[in-house]
Amino acid sequence: MNDDVVMPDNKRNIWMRGLYMLFMFLAFQVSGTVLCIVIVIQFVIMLLSDKPNERLVVFGRSLGRYLQQIADFQTFATEEMPFPFMDWPSVS
Repeated sequence: MNDDVVMPDNKRNIWMRGLYMLFMFLAFQVSGTVLCIVIVIQFVIMLLSDKPNERLVVFGRSLGRYLQQIADFQTFATEEMPFPFMDWPSVS
């Protein structure tokens, strides 16, 4: 009996994608925590100065796009892997 199991390429690819999806799930969780921290900081800044911090606004927008890219990859809406496998999303 032959113990060498040969998986088709598409099965190997789905397992590799599963590993990437696990990594991106962790990135999503960390990014969500960072977003919560940015929200609290921006709220305090608004209480103190009546205007948002522009750098945090720009970062929040790019972080939101990053979370969207992760969600698109996780739900198989795209095959493009988000940061760190491609550039950080820019705000344009």
